[in-house]
Amino acid sequence: MDFSLSPKAEELRKRVAAFMDQHVMPAEKQVEEEMGESGHEEPQIMKDIRKRAKAEGLWNLFLPDPRFGPGLSNHEYAPLCELMGRSSIGARAFNCMAPDTGNMEILAEYGSDEIRNRYLKPCLEGEIRTCFSMTEPDTPGSDPTQLKTRAVRQGDYYVINGHKWFTSGAIGAAFAVAMVVTDPDAEPHRRASQIVVPTDTPGFNIIRPVPVMGHTGGGGHCEIIYKDCRVPVTNVLGREGDGFAISQARLGPGRIHHCMRTIGIAERAIELMCKRANTRWTHGSLLADKANIQQWIADSRIEVDSCRLMVMNAAWKMDTAGKKEARQEISMIKVMCANMVMQVLDRAIQLYGAAGVSDDFPIARFWRNSRALRIADGPDEVHRQTIARRELRKWK
Repeated sequence: MDFSLSPKAEELRKRVAAFMDQHVMPAEKQVEEEMGESGHEEPQIMKDIRKRAKAEGLWNLFLPDPRFGPGLSNHEYAPLCELMGRSSIGARAFNCMAPDTGNMEILAEYGSDEIRNRYLKPCLEGEIRTCFSMTEPDTPGSDPTQLKTRAVRQGDYYVINGHKWFTSGAIGAAFAVAMVVTDPDAEPHRRASQIVVPTDTPGFNIIRPVPVMGHTGGGGHCEIIYKDCRVPVTNVLGREGDGFAISQARLGPGRIHHCMRTIGIAERAIELMCKRANTRWTHGSLLADKANIQQWIADSRIEVDSCRLMVMNAAWKMDTAGKKEARQEISMIKVMCANMVMQVLDRAIQLYGAAGVSDDFPIARFWRNSRALRIADGPDEVHRQTIARRELRKWK
């Protein structure tokens, strides 16, 4: 296996790193504060950063299809994604934020020409945002075969009725990609389809952004009621019944992106720990001279580098053997990285003391945002069960 970057990817890595240092990191705190004050409106400074990134060609870097992006492989994009992860606004600066990335990927792969022109093109231009509407309050999110929201075909339209929540980014989004049941009598993995639903469609009702650890900003993690919501049959992605398969295709690269962003967060946390330890004097010496602090930093470095190698291996295998053959590696990194980042951030909070739980530093915010990763895209327990079953089958 070879994780080296092509000259093109290496040039982009250097340019993304420089852009992060020059434009993103200095604006991070201001953007967070203005987003907090406005609730859901993107601040002008963020719009300016995005405009600059687009003008410099640092845009849509995640899409491997050369028709829509620079055509980087998963293992080439991974280091760029890590750099973006160092800031809470990093991915947004380059139009590489979730859930838009996953939605754009499936629109590119499964959308008709009409859907690509109407919905994908403005996403790629950064003119609109999107949301992904799958999770329901009344069914287990870890088992999408139990979804209840129904889309009933009536002539040239689907009529959607149901209850969703944690539709992240719904406030201000132009459309949702909704996972809905189109054939309740089909076998479990063929019951659902994915349908593009414009958010201005009558019957698409945002009830509230669900507060997550006291946070309701950005586009929100929204609760939505679909009430007789009519959308054209032509808005279905792929074929009717392809919803589960499309979700699986969407989640492979998405999990790589999540994992690399967690590595970026953890690297930032190590940097902050080291700066604090080298300057904070207490009980007769610098924190950096104390054995337990040294152990925290050493363990964090070991864990971060281990995760990075695992993620790069999974990305390389996805590139060379395909998503299906890399399923085991993807499940492993999903569990490993989501737990690693929480451990590193917990040490950073402890090292900073009271300052660590304040919003004067980014550590607490990273912790709040990262905790959900042990649930999102499949909880740890389901991934561990899947990993074990695959391993057990080898020796059955």
